[in-house]
Amino acid sequence: MRFTKIFSLLAATIFILSACSGQSASEKIYEHLEKAVSLEDKFREQQEPLMKLEEQEQQLYNQIIDLSMDEFDQIKELSKEAAALVEERAEKLELEKESIDAAKEEFDKIKPLIDDFGEEKAEAKKIAEQLVETMNKRYNAYQDLYKAYQKALNLDKELYKMLQQKDLTQEELQQQVKSINESYSAVIEANKQFNKYTQEYNELKKQFYEAVGLDVAYENSAESKSKDNKNKSEEAE
Repeated sequence: MRFTKIFSLLAATIFILSACSGQSASEKIYEHLEKAVSLEDKFREQQEPLMKLEEQEQQLYNQIIDLSMDEFDQIKELSKEAAALVEERAEKLELEKESIDAAKEEFDKIKPLIDDFGEEKAEAKKIAEQLVETMNKRYNAYQDLYKAYQKALNLDKELYKMLQQKDLTQEELQQQVKSINESYSAVIEANKQFNKYTQEYNELKKQFYEAVGLDVAYENSAESKSKDNKNKSEEAE
């Protein structure tokens, strides 16, 4: 199971644009950055439901391994229920990715605007370039996280198919559980990298707003609840 905290972009800020004839490059960048935050709303919204689905699936798995082969019909039924939860998790993952992709596409619109900064805003330009570099690292880290989690889901799906086979051996089951636990370890490592770059990005965004003189008010950052990672037991009976 994943059961890990995922950081998102710093929650939307509040800034009143000046009523001048045209927007400055700084103001345009601000709008793109904050729209990117809004586009990650669906990403943030998937975190708690995903965690709940993981918990429900873990509970079903624990019930399954407590049963004996004399109760195979029940094992089969619970395995089908768990497999359905895995499918729901896969759907949430896709919604999560779509949100991240949309936010990155919006963020990329700031790149040509950075070139408009003159020498008087050299520090702001430097920070903006670091912001772009960090966002690219964050996006790539998410792609790694997505692939790792997708791999783990596929292994979960395979597990619940195996559990519906009466001739499944203890050795086969333990090997599959081992692969799943290794896979979720990779998910956690990828998640740490994603969180690291998210935190760096959020700090750089604050520095950028300060450098260009934008007076913004920050809301609390939206994060999912945190739980310790829980692996599937290999001591299946």
